[in-house]
Amino acid sequence: MLFIVMLILVLCIMVAVGFFTLLERKIMGLMHNRKGPNKVGIMGILQPFSDGAKLFLKEQVFIMNANYMIYFICPVIVLIQSLFMWALFPFFVNSMEFEYGFLFFLSVSSLGVYGLIICGWSSNSMYALLGCLRSISQAISYEVSLSLILLSFFFICDSYNFININFMQFNNWFIFYSIPIFFCWLSCCLAETNRSPFDFAEGESELVSGFNIEYGSGGFALLFIAEYGSIIFMSLLTSLIFMGGDYYSFMFFMKIMFLCFFFVWVRCSLPRYRYDKLMYLAWKCYLPMALNFIFMFILIKMISYHFFL
Repeated sequence: MLFIVMLILVLCIMVAVGFFTLLERKIMGLMHNRKGPNKVGIMGILQPFSDGAKLFLKEQVFIMNANYMIYFICPVIVLIQSLFMWALFPFFVNSMEFEYGFLFFLSVSSLGVYGLIICGWSSNSMYALLGCLRSISQAISYEVSLSLILLSFFFICDSYNFININFMQFNNWFIFYSIPIFFCWLSCCLAETNRSPFDFAEGESELVSGFNIEYGSGGFALLFIAEYGSIIFMSLLTSLIFMGGDYYSFMFFMKIMFLCFFFVWVRCSLPRYRYDKLMYLAWKCYLPMALNFIFMFILIKMISYHFFL
């Protein structure tokens, strides 16, 4: 039964990724004062299926200098890593309810760096290698702040269990007394998922397409699904931690949709950040702020223990 449930979840993620790409193209069309996809089906509603069929049916290119076996396996590894995080999706019985869900998330999300390394290295392309090096340094820089921001809320809960986050927000959402760190978290999510304005792994103006430049057809489609699946999961995690975590209500999924819209909105509105400023932002702004919030939450916890126990 658990296997069937997880299979249904994977299929739903695939469909969600397809229609998220349609949503993104529609919003970008509106913000650029042009029409998005509108030919395939009614108002372009079947465009994701057309794109998927086109990508997976295209001819696979064999690159002369690539390390073939690693080159072809790497997109599958990246996709599995992206889907593995969805084991934390709030079912009645799943990984979300075990005591170390927070550590599970950190462990799985940190493995995404290896997929970028292998993609850039196995292609044996100068642009791909430069893109993977930049994305690795970016991911490592922002994962530190991301982990510390998460850790501050788990100090409040005295647990690594995501269910307790939901229990702690029955009367008051965490976003109301941690707005500065909420915006830091959103920025770290953009950097973690390689989205604008932090898409240095895929800087078209400098690296053509970055670490995935040599991938076409099915390989590119798998990398594409992995990236958008990670975006949807980070939206889910943001809603769970900062916006109440009432994951059995309809509003929980409306909040996820709003956060997905936020990712697209940022991409349409902001230009790409300069790389040295990205590193400055990670190590000199977000890291000290995350540490200060950890100390503040520890102090709040000590005061509450002193006065209420």
